[in-house]
Amino acid sequence: MPETPYKTYPYRWVVLAVFMGINLTIQILWICFAPITGPAAKFYGVSDLQIGLLAMLFMIVYVPLSMPISWMIDTIGYRKSVSLGAILMGIFGVLRGAFAGNYTLVMLSTIGIAAAQPFMLNSISTVAAKWFPIQERATAAGLALVAGFIGIAIGQVTSPLLLEQVGMSWMLLIFGSVAAFSSVLFLIFTREAPPTPPCPEGQETRALMLTGLKSMLKMRGVWFLLVIFLFGMGVFNGVTTWIEDIVRPKGFSPTQAGDFGGILLIGGIIGAIVIPALSDKFRMRKIFLLVGMAFAIPGMVGIAFVSTYPLMAASMFILGFFLMSLAPIGYQYGAEITFPAPEGTSNGLLNLAGQVSVVFIYAMEAFKNADGSFTNSLLILAGLMVINVLLILGLKESTLINLQTAPELPTEPGSVHISD
Repeated sequence: MPETPYKTYPYRWVVLAVFMGINLTIQILWICFAPITGPAAKFYGVSDLQIGLLAMLFMIVYVPLSMPISWMIDTIGYRKSVSLGAILMGIFGVLRGAFAGNYTLVMLSTIGIAAAQPFMLNSISTVAAKWFPIQERATAAGLALVAGFIGIAIGQVTSPLLLEQVGMSWMLLIFGSVAAFSSVLFLIFTREAPPTPPCPEGQETRALMLTGLKSMLKMRGVWFLLVIFLFGMGVFNGVTTWIEDIVRPKGFSPTQAGDFGGILLIGGIIGAIVIPALSDKFRMRKIFLLVGMAFAIPGMVGIAFVSTYPLMAASMFILGFFLMSLAPIGYQYGAEITFPAPEGTSNGLLNLAGQVSVVFIYAMEAFKNADGSFTNSLLILAGLMVINVLLILGLKESTLINLQTAPELPTEPGSVHISD
C-alpha cells in the first residue's frame, strides 16, 4: 500500500490551544469596560461615550491595519506576525493596568491593545490551513472563534465583580497579567507549520497577497460573502451593543438584560462548535450557511416582538446559535473559493467588512421608534438577514473541500513536539 505523502500531527491541537488563549484574552480586554460603563465614567470623570470609545477603538484601529497585517501574515509567516500581536497585547495590557488611574494613558494603552487584534482575527484561517486537514478546518476556525466568545462572556461577568472587590486599577492589572501570561504561552508553544503538510500537495500552495487580492475582487462570490459578513456582523454588533436598550421598553431590568446577553453568547458558543463540525463532516459549506442564516431570522423577529422572559431568552439563544456559528464556516468557505489567494488575505478582507458594520450601531439608534423602542431597527436587521439568505442562494458550493477524498488522514505517532 503506497505511503500517503501527507499526515496530521497531534501537536496541531497545542498550536490551536495557545492561539485560542490569546483570542480569548484580547476579547476580555476589549469588552471589560462595557458592563461597568457608568462606574468607569464616574471613576475617570468622563462621559459614558468616552468610556464607550475604549471599546469602539478596537473597530476604529482595525480598519486601517487589517490589510497591512494580512500582508505581514502572508509574507513573513503566521508565527512571527501573530507573535508580534501577542507581544503588543501583553505589554499594553499590563501598561493599562499600571496606569489605570489616568484616562488618557488608559486610552493610549487601549490603542496599543487594539493594534494587536487584527493579528489574531486575520490569522484564523491561516492556522487552520497550515495545521489541519481540510475536513477539520471549519471546526478549527470555529474553536478559535468560540475562544473569543468565551472571552467576551468572561469579561462581562468578571469586570463588575472585580471592580467591586478590588477596584479599577487592580481589575485592569489582573486582566493585563492574564493577557501577558497567554502571550508568553503562545510565544513558547506556537510553531509556524508542521514538518509535512496536512493536505495533498498543491492544496497548501498560495499566491502572493496582491495577486490573490486582485483575483478575489474579481469574483462575484467574494462580493456576496463580503455583504453577508457586513450584514451578519452588523446584526451581532447592533444587538449586543444595544441589548439593554432593546429589552428595557419591554419591562426587563438591566440584570435580565445581562442574562439575555449571556444566553446569546452561550447559544453562539454551542453553535460555533456544532455547526462547523457538521459542515466538516458532510463536506458542505453553502447549505450550512443557508440554514444558519435562515434559522436565525425567527430569533431576530422574536427579539423584536416578544415580551416574556422565556420567549426572549429562547429568541436570544436561537439568534446566537445560528448566526454566530456562521462566521467560522464563512471564513473557511472564503479561503476555499479564493484559493490560491492567501488565507490571511481572505480572512482579513472578510473581517474588514465585519468591522465596518460599526455603522449599524449608530443606524439602529437613528431608526428607533418614537417611544424609544428598537422594533423598527430590529425589523430592518431582519430584512437584511433575508437579503443575506438570497445572497447565499447565489453562492456556489466550495469545490476544494471535495478534492480530498480520504476520510481519515494518518497521524504521526508520538508527535508531541515540533521544532522549527
